[in-house]
Amino acid sequence: MSFLRNRAVVLGLVLLLTVLLYLLLPSSVRQSNTEPSLAVQRTQRLISASPSPINITVRTGQIPSDPPLFFREALPVDSAGRQVLPRLQVVLLHGQAFTSRTWEELGTLSLLAANRYQALALDLPGFGKSPASESVKSEQSRVDLLKHFLEALGVRAPVLISPSMSGHYALPFLQRFNSQLRAFIPIAPVATRTLTQQQYHDIQTPTLIVVGELDTNLGSQSLKNLQHLPHHSVVKLPGARHACYMDKPREFHQALLHFLNTLE
Repeated sequence: MSFLRNRAVVLGLVLLLTVLLYLLLPSSVRQSNTEPSLAVQRTQRLISASPSPINITVRTGQIPSDPPLFFREALPVDSAGRQVLPRLQVVLLHGQAFTSRTWEELGTLSLLAANRYQALALDLPGFGKSPASESVKSEQSRVDLLKHFLEALGVRAPVLISPSMSGHYALPFLQRFNSQLRAFIPIAPVATRTLTQQQYHDIQTPTLIVVGELDTNLGSQSLKNLQHLPHHSVVKLPGARHACYMDKPREFHQALLHFLNTLE
């Protein structure tokens, strides 16, 4: 009995010592295990630009063409998650190292849909699930492909987002069919030198030029050329590199939503 009492006393002292040590620890140490993970923090940052966290379904499809074109789509919904008519249609292209999946994983498609925009992200030929094809080697063939994609999905007067490599498609399309675009959002695209100053001056499409502050190569070059567009504004994302929307997704999304709001 004496042994059991002594053991209980010892256990009690150990428990008391543990509690005292815990209370004496700095609050920053005590709370370290309650901090959200980086993934959770990133999700919270993306959702914070949306009116409310809404469950958005991103569907996929493929358009028969040469080559077949794979795409992802998020349809606009209201605050209760019910599908509604889109305020605008937004078409997202991608850069050399990315695909349409990038826009889904970044939360851009869901964010646009939650703000009542129809979002369509395309896998360009040779990327993602769209096979490569020799039929898109010329500038005209790339314009025709993008035009076919829009017509096949019934897209009219969209906002076209074009990062980096996708400028090979977007810039010639802008030059030929700018009257069919509601707005243009270039993100340090290639091929900006293919248009003359006069050709830029003739384009009346509202344009948001997005560039990373640290992108002193293609970003600076494209900005210099795109500034000849008569109806443009510029957003520089501080501390961001070439794929600035990846480095600063919250700032990019806020700038994107603000610009889209000005179009209505």
